[in-house]
Parts: sequence; C-alpha cells; structure tokens
Amino acid sequence: MSTTTTTTATAAATAAAAAPKKAVARAVLTLRILLALFFALASAAPKLLALPAASTVFDAIGVGDWFMYLTGAVELAGAVGLLLPRLAGPAATALIGFLLCAFVTQLTAMHGENAGTPFLFMVPLAAISWQHRARTAALLTRRH
Repeated sequence: MSTTTTTTATAAATAAAAAPKKAVARAVLTLRILLALFFALASAAPKLLALPAASTVFDAIGVGDWFMYLTGAVELAGAVGLLLPRLAGPAATALIGFLLCAFVTQLTAMHGENAGTPFLFMVPLAAISWQHRARTAALLTRRH
C-alpha cells in the first residue's frame, strides 16, 4: 500500500513539474509564430514588394534598392527560421544581431527616430534564443 502511495505521489510531482515547462514551451511557440508573422508580413513584405513606405526609408538612409531587397530577404529568412524548431534558436539570435544593426542605422542615418523599436523585438527574440539554446548548441556541435 505504501508503494502505491509513493508511486502516485511521485507521478503527481512529476506531472506538476512538467506543467510549467509545457506552459513556457507554448508561450515561446506563440512568440515564434507572432514574430514570424511580423517579420514576414509587416517588415519583409513591404521591402520585397518595394512599397513606397519602405523605399522612402532606404532612400533616406542613402543606400540603393538592392539593400532594401537584401534586408527584406534577411527578415523573411529569419521569419521562416523562427517557424522551424531546429532553426528557431539560431534564427532568433541572428535576428537580434540584425536588429542591433537596425538600431545603429536608426541612430546614425535616421537621427534617432524610432531607435528604441528594435529593442522591443529583441526581448522576445532573446527568450526564444534562450529556450532553444540546447538545440542550437547541438546543431553547432554536430559532426557530419
């Protein structure tokens, strides 16, 4: 009888410990999907479609259309990477680096206008990167 009680208590404790991990995993998955949608639809699409709003910004920076298309392609690649579990960590980390470059560009070429915006996206990207750190490390140390 005590063995059954101990087994039941252990199973209950294990289930209770797994619940927060599942909740965190669901929250991170939700962040991945939302950020992927943002980077693909709201950020990359206007650049790849050469919409006037995007062209105006890149004209103000003083770079050609090629840089606008490159930026859109990088954002789209990051969005796709966020949706793939194996690449979510590296994609989030790469997008953080990308946003740091955007921050510097906004400080220098755009006179600080909207310079804080990249940091709003870096925080959830950092959470994704942290959550996927073991998978990212395994991917980087994998030998063929």
